[in-house]
Amino acid sequence: MTRCWRLNMHELSICQALIEQVESIARENEALAVKTIWVQVGPLSGAEIPLLEHAYPVAAAGSVAEDAELILEHMPVKVRCRSCGGESEAAPNRLVCGQCGDYHTDLISGDEMLLARLELDKLTH
Repeated sequence: MTRCWRLNMHELSICQALIEQVESIARENEALAVKTIWVQVGPLSGAEIPLLEHAYPVAAAGSVAEDAELILEHMPVKVRCRSCGGESEAAPNRLVCGQCGDYHTDLISGDEMLLARLELDKLTH
């Protein structure tokens, strides 16, 4: 079965913003090119990794990151319990404490999308 991807405008705009940030960092560091981009994506971030992978080449075309490898790292959902104070991982659709089972929790992570690291090809002086 062949999968047909539609270009999703939400993920495209996310990738365009990512490329703007990457280009700014590359300029500040006098980089010739960007080799690798690591991005951490939580399941509650609102972005879908397969759609980001599909939109990235379109957003990067003609930029300093055009040939860069995009590595998308899955981030877990983590909660802090208001009852017992414990911190634990949770399912995206079940934000309960992994220690005591209480549902009175605060989200610690899992809703973010972060530019974690870049590998740059720099000028040598």
